[in-house]
Amino acid sequence: MHSKKIESNKITKPISKKLTQKVKVTTNFPVFDINGAKQGVINLPKEIFGQEPNKLLLAQAVRVYLANMSTHKSSTKTRAEVRGGGTKPWRQKGTGRARAGSIRSPLWVGGGVVFGPKPRNTKLILSKKMKKRALISALSFKNADGAVKVISNFEKLEPKTKQAQQLLNKLEIHGRTLIILEDTKPNVKLATRNIPGLSVDLTANLNAYEVLAHNNLLFSKSAIEDIK
Repeated sequence: MHSKKIESNKITKPISKKLTQKVKVTTNFPVFDINGAKQGVINLPKEIFGQEPNKLLLAQAVRVYLANMSTHKSSTKTRAEVRGGGTKPWRQKGTGRARAGSIRSPLWVGGGVVFGPKPRNTKLILSKKMKKRALISALSFKNADGAVKVISNFEKLEPKTKQAQQLLNKLEIHGRTLIILEDTKPNVKLATRNIPGLSVDLTANLNAYEVLAHNNLLFSKSAIEDIK
């Protein structure tokens, strides 16, 4: 649990100062092709990319996401669950040895475990409305931070790492980057799987944690329409 708090702070702390500033709404946004050349502009929906981020809601969404990643499946057996030990190993008095009632006592090798881990449910729930608002806040923050770019023709990308790397270099993109598509494109997966820090996901799976955890967001043009 301690590691989760550290990771959560690592994501939310750097953006805390920026979230206090007013978000700059961008209407006309440049669109690039897979070669990095500018192809025109697109109007990003203000209701998704131009809202004032809710700092507390973003922190809560990150905490819920990280908490639900842990399954807590570890399990140990108590003295009641360990096999054997049904009879008293020796009589109570007269042997010179300490009293013992079972060879499966926690004091014995092979005995039960005291206060050991047991499977438990620690799932936290965020309502659909809060998830939606958190995602909008995350996207608005990234847009205000200049981390959002739109690519027009991802379907024409060849399944070659070289071409995907050239696109990143042309757009001067560094750090963790998330490519967001409206549907599965095997050529994009093949072209990006060998580039460290580059991930591909669909608009249907997008969440606030994933948006905040990446430095750059590359939307396909059709994904912008799909996310509405």
